Amino acid sequence: MRIGELARLTGVSPRSLRYYEEQGLLASTRTPGGHREYGPLAPERVDRIQCLFAAGLSSGTIHNLLPCLYARERGDPAPDLIDNLCEERERIAVSIDRLQRSLTALDTVIDGARRDGAPERSAAGPGTPRGAGRPVSLTARATRQAKSRTTSATRRRP
Repeated sequence: MRIGELARLTGVSPRSLRYYEEQGLLASTRTPGGHREYGPLAPERVDRIQCLFAAGLSSGTIHNLLPCLYARERGDPAPDLIDNLCEERERIAVSIDRLQRSLTALDTVIDGARRDGAPERSAAGPGTPRGAGRPVSLTARATRQAKSRTTSATRRRP
């Protein structure tokens, strides 16, 4: 099948399919006219790639994992699969922890601004599209305090 048909079957843009090919995640052959031709298992592979991207894995990690996943399905040994997946899970957990700390710090600044008399504004909550909530207005005093905290934290770094 050609790239347009694969794109329609999977809902993935032709540009993304070309990217997957550049990264070694997807293979094709070329017609005499230079058009890409994909095999019958390509839609399943694209779906798997999309699932791994959605899980937060990078193209390099997916490139390393795909052979393990397919070896396991064929019944061949894939000893690195679980280790690789556990490493990726830990990387994602660390990212989530970092984001949670950032969210907590932001909540602290917002709460401080509200205590200092800034008018209440609706802030975007979890799952709210970016820009959906009105920004919280900081008073001049709260802004100076936030800058002061940032500046002193920056000075402490080696």
